[in-house]
Amino acid sequence: MKALVINCGSSSLKYQVLDMTNESVLAKGLVERIGIDGSIITHEKTGQDGKFTHSAPMASHKEAIEHVIRALLDGGHGVVASMDEIGAVGHRVVHAGEKYASSILITDAVMQVLEDCVDLAPLHNPPNILGINACRELMPKTPMVAVFDTAFHQTMPPEAYTYALPYAYYEKYGVRRYGFHGTSHKYVAERAADMLGVNIDDLKIITCHLGNGASVTAIKRGKSIDTSMGLTPLEGLVMGTRSGDLDPSILSYISEKENLPLHKVMDVLNKESGVLGISGVSSDFRDLETAVEEGNERAALAIKVFAHKVRFYIGAYIAIMNGVDAIVFPAGLGENSINMRDIICAEMGSLGIKLDLVKNKVRGKETIISRDDSKVAILLIPTNEELMIARDTYKIVAGK
Repeated sequence: MKALVINCGSSSLKYQVLDMTNESVLAKGLVERIGIDGSIITHEKTGQDGKFTHSAPMASHKEAIEHVIRALLDGGHGVVASMDEIGAVGHRVVHAGEKYASSILITDAVMQVLEDCVDLAPLHNPPNILGINACRELMPKTPMVAVFDTAFHQTMPPEAYTYALPYAYYEKYGVRRYGFHGTSHKYVAERAADMLGVNIDDLKIITCHLGNGASVTAIKRGKSIDTSMGLTPLEGLVMGTRSGDLDPSILSYISEKENLPLHKVMDVLNKESGVLGISGVSSDFRDLETAVEEGNERAALAIKVFAHKVRFYIGAYIAIMNGVDAIVFPAGLGENSINMRDIICAEMGSLGIKLDLVKNKVRGKETIISRDDSKVAILLIPTNEELMIARDTYKIVAGK
């Protein structure tokens, strides 16, 4: 079976086509600037030199998906003769609240749940819904599957997800910690178990998904038991533009001092904070490292603050799980920043965490980077959320 994976953002759309007989990627691409002047699709067929790009007005996600379909059917760089060859479409969906603890075949009832969760993920669920509706309209006979960022974390115990607020807010509005990046955390935990040759049920793993958005998860016996993000992706680590954890009274303090309404303060916390806010340079850690080399002290501070928070959560999760067998670094920063992995893992030898500085000099490659005498395995594993979405889609549609 061939599976099409769709990941819709507010003005972008990533996609892949995979052959599930061997899980090979046949094609992948990106549509950018949906609903904005200068819309463009970049399409890449596996084994074909170069990328195909095409600029055309795309006012909606439906028009964007129409261009994706044309690219997949194209005689030169397409990978299917007919869309009937696509056995199912898997959609990344950010939030399903407490309703779904696993991926599910999309029905009208499921779509209603996604609509009901818009308040919990106002930036993410609406474009996810737009993408699903567009695909259902253009491919009405093709099964669609929703794969949720939050589903993997539904195994957290109440003591991990309950906020110390009046309990009525949880009962009435679902105010609790949900966690995100679940598809990534699940994938790299399973790969870590495979690489170590140990049954995942016998492992305690801490996965550090580090990118512009970042989160850390404690995984015990293959299940998420705690994670750093909360009701929204704003909680937890310092990130590219997000503040992460802070004293809640800061919101009212800034509101009063700057004469800003609450929604403007939230914009500051989501879009102007994090390492961008500290450094004043960039939300991109590559830019920060360049600035540090040029002597920028605030950029250096931003990197230290970020690493400190990651170490904070690693320590907390070692305590919660009563130990750790493996620490895994996926995502853009985790996979590619030699310096950041070094800073995070430094001076944790007493916890059995010893990074091999030579093995660590690698980027984007699946490998073990801990010293031979390290009690805790440290792994670099490039994440593959698209493959996890395709696997879940295939299992549900094929009844595996």
